[in-house]
Amino acid sequence: MSALTVVYALLFYFAAAVLVLGVAYRVWLYARTPAPLKIPVTPAPLTPAGVVVRMAKEVVFFASLFRGNKWTWLFGWVFHFALLLVLLRHLRYFQEPVWTWVALIQPFGKYAAYAMVAGLIGLWARRFLVDRVRYISAPSDHLMLALLLAIALSGLAMKYFFHTDIVALKAFILGLLRFDLQPLPADGMLLVHLTLVALLMIIFPFSKLLHAPGLFFAPTRNQVDNPREKRHLAPWAAQLEAGGRQASTSS
Repeated sequence: MSALTVVYALLFYFAAAVLVLGVAYRVWLYARTPAPLKIPVTPAPLTPAGVVVRMAKEVVFFASLFRGNKWTWLFGWVFHFALLLVLLRHLRYFQEPVWTWVALIQPFGKYAAYAMVAGLIGLWARRFLVDRVRYISAPSDHLMLALLLAIALSGLAMKYFFHTDIVALKAFILGLLRFDLQPLPADGMLLVHLTLVALLMIIFPFSKLLHAPGLFFAPTRNQVDNPREKRHLAPWAAQLEAGGRQASTSS
């Protein structure tokens, strides 16, 4: 087994562990963070079913972003939808045999890479062209967009200019899943692409990209607007209130 194969196998095992454990830890922190106030953004749903519909509209259509800024919504939605198709297209490297629906979306996933690049360029351009966005943009914001764009461009470069042995690549990935290492093609652009993907996996739990799971824990979005019908009391506040009542009773 070549040293290159071992190094990249260890890199992806490490990156996968950081991604899974890091996201799980951050979600655990989100779940434990108290929400002492009833603060849904109005107009807000009055029932739990309405909250589900509202969250679905946020996840699928970016409804609040659409109301806020049409250009940001356009580039953001195009990027996220294209990214989803690209990720689904890459499932073929993790399956044998490949599921039928994964095989059917291959042509769409290929062209989605162009849409992904266009969306990223639009989102990055607004950080230079819009004054208020440029003012609040940190270096990490630019670096994250650069990393995503580099991943997309290196993938397109492999598709059209720097071809690699995808059969050997799939054997390597399946070997990782089965803990049976297979040789990794030593193609320069492939190694660049894989390195950038591993870097993204490692950075993800500590970056602003964690807004993906964080959206589901946003009290402005996931709360029912029923403060008149039901008093909102966080668990820790309920414990304090119960302790106060016991103290007053004993005195």
